[in-house]
Amino acid sequence: MVSIALGRRSEDARVPASRINVVGVAILFCAIAVGAAGWIATAGVLPLIAMIVIGILLMPSPRIAQQWERAVVLRFGRFVGLRGPGLFWIAPFIDRVSTWIDQRTITTSFAAEQTLTSDTVPVNVDAVLFWMVHDAEKAALEVQDYAQAVSWAAQTALRDIIGRTTLSELLRGRERIEAELQELIDQRSNPWGVTVSSVEMRDVVIPGALQDAMSREAQAAREKQARIILGQAEMEIARSFREAAKLYQDDPTALQLRAMNILYEGLKEKGALMVVPSAVVDSMGLGGVLGASALRQEKITGGGG
Repeated sequence: MVSIALGRRSEDARVPASRINVVGVAILFCAIAVGAAGWIATAGVLPLIAMIVIGILLMPSPRIAQQWERAVVLRFGRFVGLRGPGLFWIAPFIDRVSTWIDQRTITTSFAAEQTLTSDTVPVNVDAVLFWMVHDAEKAALEVQDYAQAVSWAAQTALRDIIGRTTLSELLRGRERIEAELQELIDQRSNPWGVTVSSVEMRDVVIPGALQDAMSREAQAAREKQARIILGQAEMEIARSFREAAKLYQDDPTALQLRAMNILYEGLKEKGALMVVPSAVVDSMGLGGVLGASALRQEKITGGGG
């Protein structure tokens, strides 16, 4: 059910591109030149042949390491040290450079496909690992292929993290998961002289059907929350009206003033029309209010004309 896509890792970090040993070539040409001079001086070809053989034998001796490289030198198969950066020499046929270690920060992309979360949801996760070799000797001697080992360690760690994480935690707690993933990979790769700088999850893909279901669920949750807020607002309004009713019940004058204010607010605007029973006008003494409102409306009408 679970399949992991192999992260593509540049093995060039361990095997540098083909390089021209200019110092070795210079040694060969110098040997040939000396041999040619001997040939001319002695009138025999033996010095030339001897110097060519010597030049060929000495050619592998000088080596050049780039600023970011360390060369692991073995003597008869035993580790004797690291060399570089710059020019260094090895004993021909005795020493050999077994590995070139790149100590720059290296990026490795890796992924987990159709991996089940703890709540049994299949997800595809893409991530990028930033790491570097801090101990070239351990990287060369403690693990057969440190770059591939780091890649596998990252993939298995990602599977472990996903397997014990729910989908919601995976989607919402990305920073925490990245920190856990970095710590887990670091623990596994530190014995190889490798340290992890950071891990970034690029994408988390879930099945399309599940995306639709989650979208509907989120929409329903938002509608539910909107209804709850609306109901709470209605309740608060009702409480306010109840408190106001109690106040007006205990104070009829306040109720009358409130009624007058409502009529005034309703009639003062231009073109407003309100029908009030005459019994209400008599009982509440609203004649003055209606007159004031009529004057106000007349002023507005006259100003607009």
